[in-house]
Amino acid sequence: MNLFLVVSIIFVLNIPFGYWRANVKKYSIQWILSIHMPIPFIILLRVYSGIGFKFITYPILIGAFFLGQLSGSHLFKRKENTPIEK
Repeated sequence: MNLFLVVSIIFVLNIPFGYWRANVKKYSIQWILSIHMPIPFIILLRVYSGIGFKFITYPILIGAFFLGQLSGSHLFKRKENTPIEK
C-alpha cells in the first residue's frame, strides 16, 4: 500500500470524527474521544500497510489527520448555517 492511499484513508476516516467534534462541548469527554478514537486505527493502518514508523511519514499523516478533522468540522458548521426549507 502506498503513502498516498494511506493518507487518503486517514483523511476520510477523520471526517466523521471532526463532524462529531464540532457537535460537542469543547474539552468534554466526547470532544477528547472524537480526537483520540481514530488513533488506534491509524496505528494499525501504518503497521499493516508496510509504511511503518519512518520519521518522514509523520508530518504527512498528521497533516491528513488534522485536515480530516477540520473538514468534518466545516461540514457540520456548513450544515448548521444552511436554512431549513419547509
